[in-house]
Amino acid sequence: MQFNVKNLEHYQQITTIDAHTEGEPLRIISSGYPEIVGSTILEKRQYLIKNLDHLRQLLMFEPRGHADMYGALITEPCTPEADFGILFMHNEGYSSMCGHGIIAAVSVAIETKAIEMPQPNQVIGIDAPAGFIRAYAQYNENEKLMVSFDNVPSFVEALNQDVNVPGLGKVNYDIAYGGAYYAYVNADELGLDCSPENQQALITAGRAIKHAVMASYPLNHPVEKDLSFLYGTIFYSSKTDASSSHSRHVCVFADGEVDRSPTGTGVSARIALLAVKEGIKEKQDVVIESIVGGKMTVNIQSHCDYYGKDAVIPRVSGRAFITGSHQFMLASDDIFPQGFILR
Repeated sequence: MQFNVKNLEHYQQITTIDAHTEGEPLRIISSGYPEIVGSTILEKRQYLIKNLDHLRQLLMFEPRGHADMYGALITEPCTPEADFGILFMHNEGYSSMCGHGIIAAVSVAIETKAIEMPQPNQVIGIDAPAGFIRAYAQYNENEKLMVSFDNVPSFVEALNQDVNVPGLGKVNYDIAYGGAYYAYVNADELGLDCSPENQQALITAGRAIKHAVMASYPLNHPVEKDLSFLYGTIFYSSKTDASSSHSRHVCVFADGEVDRSPTGTGVSARIALLAVKEGIKEKQDVVIESIVGGKMTVNIQSHCDYYGKDAVIPRVSGRAFITGSHQFMLASDDIFPQGFILR
């Protein structure tokens, strides 16, 4: 018996290329979306929120996705120096920046020859909601494609804060920004094990801490109101699988999603914290593990003033792998046109 998808042309169809960066999935939408209106990437993001959110739900939620799915939509560039624009989506909405998404999108674009392999140190320019991103690609000694990117200015927002959290009591935290704001909490101090077996306890604690911090510490991004929100909680631990790793991250973001990678924006903000708290210097590599053992390397490329804030420019590196290509379909009478989420 042979199945012929050409006989299903009456279905609404969206095609994607799926990948993962250090374990974290990325569903890259390659066709099926209408034109995204807007002259800036933030205007395009607002257009998605107001007009096309049903498509995010279709691709992120079950039965086509799952509670921890993550996606990216490639757009036309919005600035002269950019090669393309990118918008990120997840189970709750649209994020402002995503490091694992940048690494995967550049890797997939090069592997599929959507863009040419750049020369050494040649910038691949990307318009992201948080700002302009400079990405780089090269082959290592094993001919494996390696991607890194210089993130937006990243800075410490608040140090040595505390908040009372239901079920946890007083929790100490820092806040830092690396394209998104995170509350950083020492998991070892709380007695929280940063292992896959403990993910439900981490989700519960991460959600509670996020909401408590949001209620007690209002955030105001120095440039964009759209970026003035706490994206998630990052637990860090000195207990690592590899002796070469500085620490382990478990990021609980959006509506209880758990990042399988160390979190590109998270390690960017963390290196700003480590510069203050541990004296990390420029070009000093720091390796951070994820909950499943994926690794990202981050260093400080330079320091800068960002609207009165002492900031750093982080460079983040990681590995991405294509996992599949998909042709998703929606019948006009599907009983779950926007899907659903079960944990």
